[in-house]
Amino acid sequence: MGFIDAFKRWRLASKGMSSGKKRRTSTVSENKVVDSMERSVWMKLLIYPIFAALACLITAFYVSGDTLFHGQGLRRSLICLILAAAVVLFYHIRNSLKIGNGKVVLVFGGILVHLTLLRIVCYLCDANHWPMDYRLLLPPLAFAPMVHSVLVGRYAGVFSALSVSLFGCLLMPVQEIFQFMIMSLVAGSIAVALTRKVRRRGSVLRAGFYVGVVTLLLAITFDKISLTEIMTPYGFADEASKVLVVLACGLLTGMVVSGLLPALESLFKLTTNISWLEMSDLNHKLLRKLQLEAPGTYHHSMVVATLAESAAEEVGANASMCRVCSYFHDIGKLKKPEYFIENQGEINPHDSLTPTMSAIIIIAHVKDGVDMAIKHKLNPKIIEVIREHHGDSLVQYFYHKAREQRLDSEHQIEEGIENQDDLPGVDVKNFRYPGPCPTSRESCIISLADCVESASRSMKKPTPQKIRNLIQEIVMDRVTSG
Repeated sequence: MGFIDAFKRWRLASKGMSSGKKRRTSTVSENKVVDSMERSVWMKLLIYPIFAALACLITAFYVSGDTLFHGQGLRRSLICLILAAAVVLFYHIRNSLKIGNGKVVLVFGGILVHLTLLRIVCYLCDANHWPMDYRLLLPPLAFAPMVHSVLVGRYAGVFSALSVSLFGCLLMPVQEIFQFMIMSLVAGSIAVALTRKVRRRGSVLRAGFYVGVVTLLLAITFDKISLTEIMTPYGFADEASKVLVVLACGLLTGMVVSGLLPALESLFKLTTNISWLEMSDLNHKLLRKLQLEAPGTYHHSMVVATLAESAAEEVGANASMCRVCSYFHDIGKLKKPEYFIENQGEINPHDSLTPTMSAIIIIAHVKDGVDMAIKHKLNPKIIEVIREHHGDSLVQYFYHKAREQRLDSEHQIEEGIENQDDLPGVDVKNFRYPGPCPTSRESCIISLADCVESASRSMKKPTPQKIRNLIQEIVMDRVTSG
């Protein structure tokens, strides 16, 4: 089929009816497994029992000496109770936040990895006859909460902290359960609080260090690390090693999480604020080209980015995403920058074109922008905003100009100056963007900011009240038009 399509394009090109080129289609690498998980109803039904089975496998059959509950009936009852509470709680969180199957797998998978690490620590302590205190000092208590807070959100992070604390109690000695519960909950909560709006990878490392410090203070409070012993020559080595272990564990957790984020973002098609900040570099090839070849569009994009970012912060949307997507939303104008008013000088090339042809050129910047974004492998959400930022709105200026020309032609036909065959057709479809309409809050905000900036720029003698009225008019027009 590819050869046949290429042959058809060659034939059309040889007749001057085609450029011979094929519009670029999306080449952004997409994980088909994750896509199928997001849509599959069966996967949605299977996630919870699989998680329950694996959680039981990790925790239900681990008994070492006098650790935990010798009564297996009580142990299994507790596991079932914790599982039921976790599933019900997360199901409620999932419905309220509209979390897809991929994120559910990420959350449950992170919890299982956390519990596996905890069990490995317990095994090493038993196998090497390490002091019992290391069961509380060695585990990466903030691992799963930190990962989920950064990638999914604070609610998922809090759920993760609560879940790993409850399940972890089943792996602890009876006398250590209370201390473990407190240390795990506090460490997880601190990790969630410190990474809720993290925007730099260094902040994740700093959060890991703070978690280590808080864990150290709790260990001292629970007398797992003795300040009196550390002052003596006989106890200094043991107690100092515990201090180093706690701090190193916190730092190592931050380092591991920071290193895993890019891989997890790629696998689950997520974009964190850290990645958005990295993508906001104005030295990107397309932005530099925009600055040189279409300076008016570049300035317009910067203003739209400022407006969209401020609006997103007010309504609780992703401000970093709005800023970055605004930078790139009009890159399609690079194809014919002189046809857009912000880049024009004294000569307007539209004066020599029909309104229909002018509208086609204006509308084409959306498809051209998508094509360029795919070619330069921009984030899929940026491509989505480029495609949606005009929705299916009308290019009103050229549409009204076309209607005026038609009315003039009708008058001239009535006067016998022109023939009926000379009457230009005005099809509203030729003046309407192909869409789709914005499908996310961020895309909608950028669409409104783009429209407001363009309209306010052409306003004569602008005042705050005039701009306020203009914004209300634009918003109401978008709402009524759908």
